[in-house]
This record gives sequence, structure tokens and C-alpha cells, in this order.
Amino acid sequence: MNDCLFFGLNKYPKLFKNEPNEIKKPIQFKFENENENEKQIKQISSGDFSTIFLFKNGKAIEYLNENDSNQNPSKIQFEENIQKVTVGFGNEAILTIEGNVFAKGKDINSENPKEFINISSLIEDPNDRIIQDIVCSANSIYLLTSNQNAYGIGSNNYGQLGFDSKTLYETEKPILMMKNVSKIFSGNTSYHVFLLNSNQELFGCGYNNYGQVGLGESRKEQSEIQKLTKIQNIPKGEIIDIQCGYAFSVMLIENEDENPKRKLYSCGEYQLNGLGKNENTYEFTEIKSSLFENDDNILEFSVGNTHTLILTSNSKLIVFGSNSYGQLGTGDTKYQLIPIQIELPKLRFNENISNYHVLCGYQRSFLYYSPPFSNLEEDLIKLFRRKEFCDISFKTENGEIIEAHKLILKYRLNQNQNQIEKLQEIISNKSIKESNQIFEMIYSNNSKINPKLYSEIKEIINSNEKIEETMKRIYLNENENGNDFIIERKEKQYKFPKLILIMRSELYRGMFLSVTEDTSNKVTDYSELSNKSFQIFEYWIYSNQIKEGIQITQEIIDEIQIGIDYFQLNQTNPNLFDLLIRKFNNQNQNQNQNQFENEIEIENENQNQIQKNNCSIF
Repeated sequence: MNDCLFFGLNKYPKLFKNEPNEIKKPIQFKFENENENEKQIKQISSGDFSTIFLFKNGKAIEYLNENDSNQNPSKIQFEENIQKVTVGFGNEAILTIEGNVFAKGKDINSENPKEFINISSLIEDPNDRIIQDIVCSANSIYLLTSNQNAYGIGSNNYGQLGFDSKTLYETEKPILMMKNVSKIFSGNTSYHVFLLNSNQELFGCGYNNYGQVGLGESRKEQSEIQKLTKIQNIPKGEIIDIQCGYAFSVMLIENEDENPKRKLYSCGEYQLNGLGKNENTYEFTEIKSSLFENDDNILEFSVGNTHTLILTSNSKLIVFGSNSYGQLGTGDTKYQLIPIQIELPKLRFNENISNYHVLCGYQRSFLYYSPPFSNLEEDLIKLFRRKEFCDISFKTENGEIIEAHKLILKYRLNQNQNQIEKLQEIISNKSIKESNQIFEMIYSNNSKINPKLYSEIKEIINSNEKIEETMKRIYLNENENGNDFIIERKEKQYKFPKLILIMRSELYRGMFLSVTEDTSNKVTDYSELSNKSFQIFEYWIYSNQIKEGIQITQEIIDEIQIGIDYFQLNQTNPNLFDLLIRKFNNQNQNQNQNQFENEIEIENENQNQIQKNNCSIF
């Protein structure tokens, strides 16, 4: 079942057949195809003339402006499962689980702008063709590779690719913009972009006529930033997200030393956008409002062409900006310069608000339900693409080097045989792309990636073993032999491979991949979880399962909920918390049933005794 609300411009494309072009209050979105109702929404992206819905099963459907006559969505067909979708102004991009990017648009493929082409395969360096993230802007698309390099493709008319627009107006091949990049930020109607490096240094370029690049008062008259420029005077804290509208930018900063610890900052001109202020600002300054309370945390926000939506931990939906089509959900079309709160519709019973997400498209808005979801196969492939902890190298047919993680290969390859040499022999006759596919099949045991190649490696891997079983073996063996990271809890220590923690916990991923802090011998201490709760957490990280033989109590459930938030655990579907609740209810049901049967047995014994007594009287 999907749970999705819509408000705003119901045109280009028209998502509701029998509704007006302006929907001023949130209404339930339903797919015309009833089969789609069975699919859970993973992500939504919406631009000027199209909206794409991505489902948890890796499939996607697209509503196009040209379909307005009948509003029938079209399925996006790819052999590979889709990981992310992004829609810009006149362009679209699809990121697949395998790390390929398919895109379309007149600035991407001028000869056939409606046809998806593989733009990641056009990257000059073959070692840089596995893509980790994608972002669409107005007429440009940005790619972040697994090697932490940022590429741009499409229009450069304002210097939004980081080059002089007079010498490079546009490109139909990805060009390298910057190395050592951790995140890329832009927006579906923006002509500017931000790149964040591993040292939390922020760079920006592109259209700056309204000061939206955040370079400060002295640079507000510079309408175009032709090369990547370091942004000064960034507020203290970790940059969580930046989103860009046409004439403004909004940044989310997390600072553990402040309360509330998450704050929003914006820059640009207030009269044209969702700046959240009633004055212009040309560097990032705080959006202040009484709606942001000390005990309230900003979960996420989204920016459209001229409006902004914010979702908080206290279940507030806060909005500001243009409302010309009802995209703020207030029931009218009045412009809102400063943040206001609108009433949230009734959500799922007892659901965590963090399972909801906001998305601003071009003059339209969505609020949708999508709990965190991952599986071990996907997690292992993502781990393979992280090169920071690779410790074994293989050479392809062209002499190119591809790296892998020895710990994973140790358990995925057949035991008691020297299979590393056999794997090297296979890789030495393959291209870099085929080699990447081979490792992804070894890591995930997914023969669908390339059945022909899978038949070549089937003899050297544990092809019949489920990924969960591999992870359990790592859990059992590595914990006995010691690991490279220790979590210390009161009187007991828990040992983990860093690779596993990177894969399963956003907290430790950020810690281990930081270049500003040495965590090689770091020991953490987290004492709010009991040892029994931590054992559940530990076993879940490896197996996606609840450890047998542990009696679940309400206290354990409460502790686990705290632990999930603290460790930022990548959840599966069904998630750990749901399974604990289910097991807890089953325990209570069984206890009640046993108690009921005991009571019946006692009652029967009493009745038999009464009958015996009556017989003895007669």
C-alpha cells in the first residue's frame, strides 16, 4: 500500500483526472493502475514537465506532460533495478543498482532528447564509471562516482559545470569538475551547484544574479560564477543537505553543541523564492522562527522552484514561499514570506514521523510514506564501491586495476581452496566493466547482473549460500579472532570489522570515512543499551534477523528504538523494530494461550473432583 499526499499544480503533467489544475489542500494520491498500489514508494522526483515514482522493488513509472490527455503513466524499462531517480528542467536521470546512469534531455542527447542513453559509460576514465549519486538541475546533470569524483554533463551557459561558458557552452559527455567530493547539491530548476569535499569545504558555481551561490555581499553583482569557488563564512557544524531553487539556496546544518542541533540557513532574494525571510541575504544566514523549538529537530526539507517544505520531529509540516498554485497546502494561494505551519493530515497509526518524506517539484508538493529500506545484497554492493578499505587488487585484460575487500572474498569464495588465483585468472581476461559485474555478483550472489559471467565464476564461489549465511559466518568467526574496531559497553567489549559497520550504520560510516579524525584505534562507549539489547543489535547487523532464545520485553523494545536512532542503522523491510513488536506480541499471545489452557485444565480438575465428591456422597 502506498501513502502519498499531493498539493499544488495539477498540470504538466496532470496527475489527477477529475481534479482542478490547482489543488490547494493535500489530497490522497492514487495510481490509476491498481497493481501499482501494491508497490511501496521509495522516492519521488518531479520537474517542470514530468514526475517519476520509484518503488521499493526497483521499478519506476513516469507521468509525462504529453500524457495529459489520458494521464496514463508509462513504465520505465531497464534490465537493471533502479536505485534513484532525479528530474530537472528538461532532463531526467536514472541511477541503477549496478551504478550505471541513464539520462535523457535535449542538452544530453540533442538528436533524440526523449531517449535514455547511458551517460556513465561516456566517462573517459573507465575506472570512474561506477556512479554513487546523481543530481539533476536545469539543463545539467551531475554525477558522483564511487571514487568520489564529480562530473557534469549538459548545459554550462552560466558556468554551472565549473568552466568558462564562452569556451564550453555545453557538453554531451561528462566532464570532471572536482576530485575528493563527498556530496553534490543542486535543484530541479536551478542553474547553480554546490560541491562538498571530504574536509567539509563547500564550493559553488553557476548563476548568481540573486546571490544564490552564497558568496556574500561583495559578490552579489556577479551574475555568473564561471569556476568552482570556495564558499566562506559557512555556519559551524556538519552540512547535512543543501537544496537549490531558481533564485535561492537552503542549507541544513547539524551542530551537536547547539539546541536545536539542526538549523536551516538560506541565501538569495526573498521576493522571488522560498527564502524563509522578508529581506535579501547574499550569504547563508539562519532562518529564524518560533516554530523551530529546542525539543524539535528538522528531519528533512525540500525546495522547489520558488517554495520550501520542512518536516520536523514533532510532526510539524512547515512551509514558506510562492503559493500561486496552492503548493504550500494552505487552502489558498497567498504568498508566505516567513515560515508557517500547516495541519498534517492523519498519518498511519503509531508510525514514526521520520518514515515520511517531503518533495517539492515544479510548483507542486508531495508528502509520502517510505520507511528506511535496504537488504544485505544491496549493502554489500555499496560496500564494494567504497574503495577506502580495499586491501586486495586484481588486474584486468587492459592492465587496469580493480580493488576489492579481502574479508568479504574470504567468506564468499569456496573454502579450503586457493580461489584468489582462479579469480585473478578470470579477471585478467575481462574488461573493467565485466570485472565490476563479477565482483558485484560475488558480493551479492545475484546471477541476474550478468548470467553469462556468473556461469564462469559459479565454481569458485559459494553460489548456493544465502548472503545472510555468509554474514553469520563472518559474525561467528571474526568475533572470535578479533577485529579492527571495538565498541565498549560497561564491562563487555563487542568487536566488529569496520567494513560491516560502514555497510550497516550511517554513524560509523561517517566516522570511519572522515579524513579529519583518526579512528583507527578508537573505542566507543554507549551504555544506554543493556547487554541483551546490544546482542540483538549486534546479531541484526550481520544477519537481518532476530537472535533466537532471547525473551523480548517492553524495556528491550524501548532500548532498541533508541539504539536504532543512535547508530543510524540501515533498516530492512520489515525492519528490526517491527519484528521485535511482532515477536513480543506473539510471546504475549502464546503466554495468554498457555495461561488460558492451564486455567481450563485446573477448571476440569476441579470439576472432576466435585463429581468424585458427589459420587462418594451417594
